[in-house]
Amino acid sequence: MTPRRVFALPRQQSLFLPAVLNPFVQEVKLAKADIIKCVFQGIFLVPIRAIFLTLVLMVTWPVAVITTFMHPLKGAVEPMTGWRRFMCRRVMAFLGRTYYFFMGFRVVVKGQQVSSAEAPILAVAPHSTFFDGIVCIVAGLPSTVSRTENLATPIFGRFVRCLQPVLVSRQDPDSRKNTIMEIDSRAKSGGRWPQILVFPEGTCTNRSCLITFKQGAFIPGVPVQPVVMRYPNRLDTVTWTWQGFSSRTLLLLTLSQLYTNVEIEFLPPVTPTEEEKERPVLFARRVRNVMAQALGVPVTDHTYEDCRLMISAGELTLPMEAGLVEFTKISQKLDLKWDNVKKELEGFAAVACSCKGGRITIQEFASFLKLPISPALQELFALFDRNGDGTIDFREYVIGVTILCRPANTEEVLRTAFQLFDTDEDQRITHEEFSSMLRSALGVCDLNVSKLFKEMDTDSSEFITFSEFQAFALNHPEYAKLFTTYLELQRYQALQGVESELSCTNHVCSEDNQEESTSDKKDD
Repeated sequence: MTPRRVFALPRQQSLFLPAVLNPFVQEVKLAKADIIKCVFQGIFLVPIRAIFLTLVLMVTWPVAVITTFMHPLKGAVEPMTGWRRFMCRRVMAFLGRTYYFFMGFRVVVKGQQVSSAEAPILAVAPHSTFFDGIVCIVAGLPSTVSRTENLATPIFGRFVRCLQPVLVSRQDPDSRKNTIMEIDSRAKSGGRWPQILVFPEGTCTNRSCLITFKQGAFIPGVPVQPVVMRYPNRLDTVTWTWQGFSSRTLLLLTLSQLYTNVEIEFLPPVTPTEEEKERPVLFARRVRNVMAQALGVPVTDHTYEDCRLMISAGELTLPMEAGLVEFTKISQKLDLKWDNVKKELEGFAAVACSCKGGRITIQEFASFLKLPISPALQELFALFDRNGDGTIDFREYVIGVTILCRPANTEEVLRTAFQLFDTDEDQRITHEEFSSMLRSALGVCDLNVSKLFKEMDTDSSEFITFSEFQAFALNHPEYAKLFTTYLELQRYQALQGVESELSCTNHVCSEDNQEESTSDKKDD
């Protein structure tokens, strides 16, 4: 029986590719007919709508000023009551509906919104555009989570004040903790405070899936009412993602439409179990699954950090999609921090800089390692190439380096490798020893390793010490795994040789004594 190779990395289902590879891109291709239609409609609709929107703002702003006059946003803040609450929840909400009406939005509301006492938090998804603010109007202007900088925005900053938002400050290192405490306090006020409306995804997507929900809205452990949004239009002029039309272009395209449909559906509240109160991540996951089922879309583990990696990939002249790895899942499974993954992206860029599409072939892989293509290198490449398509993307690279290569960089493995190179046992590796060992390991007679040797010989002493060997292996973990892969390959070939010898022995025995041959084969 032929021995089968055992790969060092099982293909764990939890690290398979996501259902949606890039939820942060929206490529709207306008047909010529659509462009002509938008131009002709826009000539008439945009100026008219701009006039009406300006008039609505001229009325809304003084109302907002009166509503928030002498009402603090920081310190001992109390919920609006009496005439202020009436102005906010009735007058401002009516003016908000009027504003979106003149923008051309036709709103359909499904389901029933419950009271603040029944569900203190509204979780809205998918978050796909700056027009999503319409859900705030429909829900009666609940509180939101907003950056402090938004309050300084001309005109609209005053509208934000009417919502009595939970403020987040980038300058305050304790902002995240304070935000969670404030959400918890308001959610457990017994209905004194208005509901808190949260977009738990934390960034805009193309509505093809629901990405990971942030846990802030689920930490209080109170009932949450899910709210789903749909934009059922033939031409998508609203989706605002990291790759796609600019906000100005989308605004003009939307204003050029006769109308834009939006559906807002209030789903039944979801109450957390005792376990979910202890582990908010489970509660967030269950609410997301409920919403995904209502929308008929899959879920992925992408997060805002993937957007940051996309930007970093672009700065490294890689395709922006190269940075998408489902950061939350990868970081939790592999125990990686943001800086670790960012560093791996830079390492990947060093290999993939000459590759179109941001994927590494075995030729680029070998060139980066300054080694020829050999059975050992092919074996290592196959371990990285998880989906077997003949290339390595950044996701596969991160998994491979973390699971395959870094564990191979133990001092014991490196000592063994160093001793094999150091044939005369003088605690240093010369150029001749280095090249001779690599020629034997890789099976290449005319191998030129001068560049690799000089890179390892940092002090230019014409020999490599163990400290230099170890430092190089730690910074380039692929080499340590290449060495262990070579040893595994050698053992495999040795097993094949033993099997071949045993087969020959059995063949000779069968000619001498056929009765004993069956027993011998069973023993083998």
